[in-house]
Amino acid sequence: MAFGLGKLAVLESKLNIYEDLSQQMLDKLEKAVGTISENSNKIAIILERHESRLDESERTDNLILKMIDELKDQEEKNHQILHERIDRIQKKVDSNQKFVVGAGAVLATLVTIMQVVPPVVRVLTPQVSSATISAVVMPVSEFS
Repeated sequence: MAFGLGKLAVLESKLNIYEDLSQQMLDKLEKAVGTISENSNKIAIILERHESRLDESERTDNLILKMIDELKDQEEKNHQILHERIDRIQKKVDSNQKFVVGAGAVLATLVTIMQVVPPVVRVLTPQVSSATISAVVMPVSEFS
């Protein structure tokens, strides 16, 4: 029996050593799990903040895009109004140009007529010779 008790004592001491090692490993594992849990919570907080920033950035981007679209629509309206004004001015310029060309043609015709008429009138009108009647005095002759 003494032989069995010695082995039993060795086994008990080895078992105690393994229990101590297991307890130390369990403590280390618990600390590691705690640290991992804390880090996981910190990461969750960071991700939550990041998500909120992304959401805010997305809202800002959408607002900017909406403002750009509104500005684009407004500029298209302004462009259309400006184009219509230019068309109206072009029509006025065209009508004024026609008037100026017509008035110029009329004036040129009048000037031409004024230059041609006097010589024609002179040719067509007979020259009037002026005659003067003067009294002729005849000498009284002795025969009468």
